[in-house]
Amino acid sequence: MIQLTASTKILLAVEPGDFRKGIDGFCAVCLNELDQDPRSGTYFVFINRSKTMIRILSYDTNGYFISTKRLSKGKFKGWPTGQQPMTAVEAKHLQRLLWGKHPIQKAVP
Repeated sequence: MIQLTASTKILLAVEPGDFRKGIDGFCAVCLNELDQDPRSGTYFVFINRSKTMIRILSYDTNGYFISTKRLSKGKFKGWPTGQQPMTAVEAKHLQRLLWGKHPIQKAVP
């Protein structure tokens, strides 16, 4: 179970990720492509090319976890785009995205 609070730092990777990767592969993306520490406690959110799956990578006090959500029909809508490799969002926006309520609307400053 993912625990999201208002203070949870969440970064969405703008470009689709290669979902054949496991934890080590996504950690490498965080370090090498996003220039972020995967052990920071930040939730790193990736989407697949067809926009039907999301993976969330995070680290707690003693290890990594990776969580996947695959839609049974439809696609995740409103995924951010832009020049930057990632965008920060609030926990409420990620919750709404995961529940299919509505797309990401606004990035956190």
